[in-house]
This record gives sequence, structure tokens and C-alpha cells, in this order.
Amino acid sequence: MVRDPILLTPGPTPVPPEIRQVMARPIPHHRTPEFQAILKEVGAGLKTVFRTQQDVLIFTSSGTGAMEAAVVNLLSPGETALVIQGGKFGERWAEICRAYRISVVEFNPPWGKPLDLESVKQETTKNPSIKAVFSTLCETSTGVVFDIKGLRAAIGPKPLLVVDAISGLGADPFDMDGWGVDVTVSGSQKGLMLPPGLAFIALSARAWEQVDRSTSGRYYLDLRLAREAWKETDTPFTPAISLIIGLAESLKIIQKKGLDQVLANNRNLAESVRKTIKGLGLELYTDPACSSNGVTSVKVPAGVDGKELLKRLRKEEGIVLAGGQGKELAGKIFRIATMGAIGPEEIRVGLAALEKVLSSMGWKAVLHG
Repeated sequence: MVRDPILLTPGPTPVPPEIRQVMARPIPHHRTPEFQAILKEVGAGLKTVFRTQQDVLIFTSSGTGAMEAAVVNLLSPGETALVIQGGKFGERWAEICRAYRISVVEFNPPWGKPLDLESVKQETTKNPSIKAVFSTLCETSTGVVFDIKGLRAAIGPKPLLVVDAISGLGADPFDMDGWGVDVTVSGSQKGLMLPPGLAFIALSARAWEQVDRSTSGRYYLDLRLAREAWKETDTPFTPAISLIIGLAESLKIIQKKGLDQVLANNRNLAESVRKTIKGLGLELYTDPACSSNGVTSVKVPAGVDGKELLKRLRKEEGIVLAGGQGKELAGKIFRIATMGAIGPEEIRVGLAALEKVLSSMGWKAVLHG
């Protein structure tokens, strides 16, 4: 390896040095006014990033923990949910629902393609028993960003709208309150520039009403416990203290730049990546009409072993890209992130290394424009 590894993956993303430094300091006890002041600070900052007036609760878990909390707190066994799939993380919503004996209506948009909102509308119309609709903002496995505002309009006002914004938050435009989203979940290791380990969830007032009605069993992920603790600026169980201290620093960085500017930077960087990729003669996987600003998916060129490509990039160049997931995409695509602390220099180095390794594997660039 010729350099320290450069993470260009859509989670975890690089952790800036100023965040690493604050997390290395001696930690306070979590039941003290000192730590409560930090919790109050991050609570306000998270509302800004979620674009919500609702409290954003914090769990010590991966983002999947917040997904599970959403399912188990909102729905009771036997109730029905519509799940927008179209990728591995949309499928995860369905898997969690079934684990809690929720009846799942699957909606399966083609991977890498936009959401057909009229078809979603027809599905909810013919299934009036649907209590909640689950979707992703950015389907990380494909690089698609779904039209959440349009989805709210398509399903109508009755079902709860639950959105996995784990990789989309801080990378793609999102407005929880303005778009009528009832529940948003996210995680720490993407646009928030932290290591994995924190999950977040925010609920609308009517979603909280459903939490109080749910008969599903729950303990660690019981949102009622988290809500009561948060009234005292506290958590019901021991939190990840160092990560929350890092989160406070991360939110300061975002607030200093301004969320709109952060999103604009992601968009510009993603457009630059796609222009370079196409200029080399490589083919993008995701339809341009629904491409995320946080991650770009690229087809592995014919004659190249996709898994070997990623291995050689790591070992020979210190560049870490993400591969495809599942039988649908494993070895067939690679993914380049443009979120969090990833900037133009990291992308420049990464793309140069990509071209070098591809060439060494016998691929010849077909330069365009």
C-alpha cells in the first residue's frame, strides 16, 4: 500500500481529524450536566439536518437498529405495510417487518431506476389496510435516490411514511416536515462523518400516537423509554459517549458550512465523478434521472473481474471503493461515494488509481469528450 487508505465508500466515510481529536479526549460520565449539555447541543443540530421540529432520538446501534425500532414501535403483528424495495436496503425493511409478523406488500421498482409513483398510488388504493409505507431516500446498493416528496403525494395522507435516510441524510436533499415524512431513521457513518455506532430516529406527532397503540414486544428499542428519557435530556441506556461528542463536532462543521452548501458540494462532486467516468468510456449503472449525490454506481467493464479490481485498488493503491451487493450486483458494479468529508482531492486520487488499476488488468480507456 503506497498511502494511508482513502475511503471512497458510502459508509463508513472518512472521519475528519478535528472529529477524531475530540473523540480522543477523556470522556465525561453520561449522567452529568456536562454530558447533558452535549446532548442538548446535538439534539438541536440534528433537527437542522433532518429539517424537522420533532425531537431526534439517539440509539447506540447501527442504522439497522433504528430501522427495527421504527417497525416494532409503529406496527402490531398482523398489520400491513407496503415496502418499496428496489435494492438491498429496501429489502431489509421487508425482512424486519416479517421478523415481527407484519404482513408485507412488496413494491419492486427495477434496480437502478426511478420510482413509478402512479403504480405506488394504485397499490395503496387497492390495499386500504396498509398502515405504513417504508422506503429508502438513497438506496445505497444501487445509487438511486427516490422521490420522497412525490411518494408522500402518491400514497395520500392516511398511511404513515417511514424513510431510511441512513446514507441520504446530509448527502441528498431531504425535508422531513416539509415533505410530510412521519418517521425518519439515519446513522452516523455516512454524511455525518463519524464511525459507525449511532442511529437516529425522529417521529411526527401522529406516528407517536401509533407508537402508543402498537402491541409489538420491545425493550432496548422501545421508543417510549427513549422519549421519556429525552424529556430530561437523557438516554434510557448507556450511550456511546465518544461518538456523541464527535457528533457535536460534526454538526458544528455542517452548520458552519451550511447544510445547503454541503448538499451543493455533494452534487457538484458527484457530477464531476460521473463526467470523468463517462469520459473514460465506463458506463454508469443508475438512471441519471434518479442518481444520488452521495454515491455513484459504475458498471464493471467487460473482461474485468470486479472483485479483483477492488482488491487490487485496496492493496496496490490504498483506495477503498464499495462493490455490488447480493446476487444481482456482486462483482458487476463498484460504487464511489461523494458525501461527508470526501472532497475533490480524494476523488482525483481515487479516479486516477482506478484508471491505473483497470489498465493494468487489460482494460483500455475509450476517451470521450
